[in-house]
Amino acid sequence: MDSAERLDGGNIGGAIRIGDTVRRAAGPWTAAVHALLTHLATKQFTAAPRPLGFDEQGREILTFLEGRTVGSNKPWPGWVHADDTLDQVAHWMHAYHHAVADFLPPPDAVWKGGNRWSPGLIIGHNDAAPYNAAWHNGRLAGFFDWDLAGPVRPEWDLAFTVFSWVPLHARHVAAAEGFTDFDARPRRLQRFLDTYGWSGTAADFLEAVRERVKAHADGIRELAAAGDPVFQRLLQQGIADDLDQALAELVTFPR
Repeated sequence: MDSAERLDGGNIGGAIRIGDTVRRAAGPWTAAVHALLTHLATKQFTAAPRPLGFDEQGREILTFLEGRTVGSNKPWPGWVHADDTLDQVAHWMHAYHHAVADFLPPPDAVWKGGNRWSPGLIIGHNDAAPYNAAWHNGRLAGFFDWDLAGPVRPEWDLAFTVFSWVPLHARHVAAAEGFTDFDARPRRLQRFLDTYGWSGTAADFLEAVRERVKAHADGIRELAAAGDPVFQRLLQQGIADDLDQALAELVTFPR
């Protein structure tokens, strides 16, 4: 029998690798996420895990995305902020949004964020950040941790990805992650949007980023106040305050 290996990272204890599978705690939203991942598999979208049901402990079983991750250590490796990495992430996001465009969630779908699907929305990953990416032989193998997937406008999903990878976070956060070339951010933002195929302007897109970041900060505070231990820990770590600082800095971001 394959031995169990605890994978690095995660805010709720991470995940366990057993052979070529990953076991993670399931939630009320897991069935909807598995329907999404099954749809991606039928569309031949291979840059995401495939669902394999549940084990005897009630944990979800997913295929393992082969590759290295940034883990929990900082600063992140230099390749995280390379232009080629930025291009690969933008291509992944474009391909994912194309693959998910015709996905109709089950009528009883429950999503962790609580949103309900309606025509014009897609099911976004909503957390396609460096800490959820796997890289194999210099190529993006895909994104894992789909728990936050749920109904959003495409630009909402794209906004958090841009925020994470350009990056547009507060300078002290970006510096801790290993990014200090702040003068390059306008160029990197435009490069990402061009590679993705965004048809609007960068200035208009920044409005979506600001909206997304504010909602993220508000959500952390609301869930912490409601007693969620994960978000209480994030609040204690100053994550919401860091997002507030990012919002303040985005006010003066070059147009």
